[in-house]
Amino acid sequence: MGEEGFSSDSALLYHRGVPSAIVDAQVWALPDLSTTPNAPLLPRHLRLPDLFPGEDWKALDAVTGRRLVLGNGDVRISYVVAGESSPLYRNAVGDECVYVEAGAATVETMFGALAARQGDYVLLPRATTHRWVPTGDGPLRAYVIEANGHVAPPARYLSRYGQFLEHAPYCERDLHGPGEPLLVAGTDVEVLVKHRVAGGIGGTRYVYATHPFDVAGWDGCLYPYTFNVADFEPVTGRVHLPPPVHQVFEGPGFVVCNFVPRKVDYHPLAVPVPYYHSNVDSDEVMFYCGGSYEARKGSGIGQGSVSLHPGGHAHGPQPGAVERSLGVELFDELAVMVDTFRPLELGEGGTACDDGAYAWTWAGGR
Repeated sequence: MGEEGFSSDSALLYHRGVPSAIVDAQVWALPDLSTTPNAPLLPRHLRLPDLFPGEDWKALDAVTGRRLVLGNGDVRISYVVAGESSPLYRNAVGDECVYVEAGAATVETMFGALAARQGDYVLLPRATTHRWVPTGDGPLRAYVIEANGHVAPPARYLSRYGQFLEHAPYCERDLHGPGEPLLVAGTDVEVLVKHRVAGGIGGTRYVYATHPFDVAGWDGCLYPYTFNVADFEPVTGRVHLPPPVHQVFEGPGFVVCNFVPRKVDYHPLAVPVPYYHSNVDSDEVMFYCGGSYEARKGSGIGQGSVSLHPGGHAHGPQPGAVERSLGVELFDELAVMVDTFRPLELGEGGTACDDGAYAWTWAGGR
């Protein structure tokens, strides 16, 4: 199993059966992946918890229950609240980077099982057959970033041989791969596959002669793993540092950053909250998943919210946030940010949970 025509990372998987032996194939009708332009160009507040009211989550799974929030030609961002085990699933379009907002799960893969808990990023390489099995009493809440290519640590964190450098905010010991092989017997086993088609993404429902979890062992540098946000060591300074210091992963056409609890700017004249800024080359998507985000107080944003600040729109602290931040030494906040270098459009989920009022909050309402 190799990336970039076997000229990049790869793994050797030792199957007991024949991994290409299919006995049936049907079209899998994917959930709604259509998008609409962000027009007129507006900053938006999307209330993701509104997508899954009540106890609807109990009958949903972490694959087929996803609702598309934002997307473009490089990346799709979805949200799901799930209580059921998912079907076997393989994304042949690109890598998936799934942030576990709440709950826990066992992610069964052909490489072995991963234990996923609150705060984990789960990195699943393209074409890894897997399924999500929620564990515990409460729902599994997951923020799903699907790439059209590969997701990896930023190149500037790595040596030319791929080792983490000492200035990187995390290292090899923080990445947790699968343990012993996961061997499951079975025949006529169904797997849902998301794949590329001309002009978009298609789905196929395969039936395999034998169970895809038949890998007796594997070796190599390509495999799924988890990384917990609590293991990210923030970089701080006397004055405000720009968002790249918070970067955790990168993909084609986008980057992923996380803002974690940290000591803030400690110059005696520093203003801890970010200044007003216009990120001219990207759209900025912030998922608020813990603590209290100082710069957004007064906007209605809370746990489970997403803010979209599109390129071409200057944004910054809400009114009063600058004054409240003076003298503050620590920000207790947790957020996952995705910056995309092509404009994002709204998926059906994003349109359904847009609060319709966020754009006017800097001016005191409308």
